[in-house]
Amino acid sequence: MAPTDTRTQLLDAAEHLFAEHGYRGTSVRAITQRAGANLAAVGYHFGSKAELMAAVARRVVEPVTAAQRAGLDALLARTPDPPVGELVAAFAGPLFDEMPAGDEGGARTSRLIMTILSDPAEEARSWTGPAEDSVRERYLAAFARVLPGLSSEELWFRMRGILAVTAVDRLEAHQQPSPGCVSPVAGEAAREWAITFLTAAMGAPPTRT
Repeated sequence: MAPTDTRTQLLDAAEHLFAEHGYRGTSVRAITQRAGANLAAVGYHFGSKAELMAAVARRVVEPVTAAQRAGLDALLARTPDPPVGELVAAFAGPLFDEMPAGDEGGARTSRLIMTILSDPAEEARSWTGPAEDSVRERYLAAFARVLPGLSSEELWFRMRGILAVTAVDRLEAHQQPSPGCVSPVAGEAAREWAITFLTAAMGAPPTRT
């Protein structure tokens, strides 16, 4: 087997550290030390710590985005207005598929997604590009057609809720339960429970203010 190249070693190290400590809590020095690379390697391979964060996020999210795109394409090929539950399944299902319980890679993915959702650093949220934006906008448009009473702001809030609920569930599935707590459910049951719950949340009447 060929040795791992320096760029991949930096990505692996940064993924671990960003997921554990957040963007601002992770130094370039810590990344290069974990990767066994010299301090200038981040600048050489990525240009900056921010660009390294973007590369890490895209590497983790690309399989999810591709599966979400394929799922939506399949639904829209059948009908222009798929049921809410099928849209939720196409959007949320790949998140479960890419974060299987009992898999350390899945655990890192869930932690990194939580970082992207919650990290106050702008660099943790400004990494998306045309591919990610396109999938998001297409799902927003599909949900808007079948949920016309929702404002665009509330619709996006609910879609962010899908990401948050799924990431929290997968994160708990990789952790040891606290004494007295019910163990998280892994596998297909958790996936179906989440889709049922999220379908009800997405399809709820608009909030009146």
